[in-house]
Amino acid sequence: MPMPHLLRLTRDQEIRLDRLAERCGLSRTELLERLVAEGLAALETELMVEGAGLRRAERSIDQLLRESGLGA
Repeated sequence: MPMPHLLRLTRDQEIRLDRLAERCGLSRTELLERLVAEGLAALETELMVEGAGLRRAERSIDQLLRESGLGA
């Protein structure tokens, strides 16, 4: 079942997302879907391989957002 569109981004994140989508040649929807899919895969891998806890997982999400250009 598709999720409702509940994602709320700051104005800065909106601008950064638009720029990144333009540079990648993807629509915003495609870019967001790709970021979520890759983020989930990376987080699952990290948690399985390293046996990391929630604290480590939170850092991973923050790092992923920074690297994607969506984090602060």
